[in-house]
Amino acid sequence: MDPYAPFADIYEAWSDDMTEDVPFYVELAREADGPVVELAVGSGRVGVPVAEAIDRRLLGIDRSPAMLEKARTAAAAAGVDLELREGDMRDLSLDEPAALIYCPYRSLLHLPTWGDRRNVFERVAAALKPGGRFAWNAFVFDPHIAATMDHVARPHRASTTMWEYVEHHPEDNRIDITAYVDRPGSNGRHLQLWWLTRSEWEGLIDVAGLEVEALYGWFDKRPFDEESREFVWVTRKPE
Repeated sequence: MDPYAPFADIYEAWSDDMTEDVPFYVELAREADGPVVELAVGSGRVGVPVAEAIDRRLLGIDRSPAMLEKARTAAAAAGVDLELREGDMRDLSLDEPAALIYCPYRSLLHLPTWGDRRNVFERVAAALKPGGRFAWNAFVFDPHIAATMDHVARPHRASTTMWEYVEHHPEDNRIDITAYVDRPGSNGRHLQLWWLTRSEWEGLIDVAGLEVEALYGWFDKRPFDEESREFVWVTRKPE
């Protein structure tokens, strides 16, 4: 069963507010001296412009056939060389070491357990060439923001056609999201995310044998500080 299929038909509208990450990942890909891989490529929202910018093959991996079909259509329309592979990032294995592996749009938060995350980080490290980079972003959990959103149905961003209902489960560091189309309670689609603290991300980086190159507070590379609401990590495999 494809758990992300229900989101596939609304994904563009759901994610259309996020555009600032694309130039950030494009810049990293342009700097990569070797293969580039995107984990959780989804609809190709980031992968297609990255492949277009680097003018060579990009490997995109995703576990959702429905999302991969959207990426395939987008890549064909753009005329880019986007190789798509159905697979779970927890099973990552590459034929050739990568110069850059990246995972945008908070997709690492779909991993529910420490073991899952550690497995991904260790597989990524093994798949990188010496000096290769691993980059990703994730939200910073803010209990004050969570309190205003919990158990409230509200329009998704400024949408007039989509609603979201959020439930926070601090005992599991989990957010349950239900997306409704047209009106609250209609055509529900469900999603779960598990948030991490800075120290937990640093622990994963450490056990995988990676080094922190940069931690930003947003995609414009502003410094990460107490006001930051997004982790934007760039790590590197030691030479």
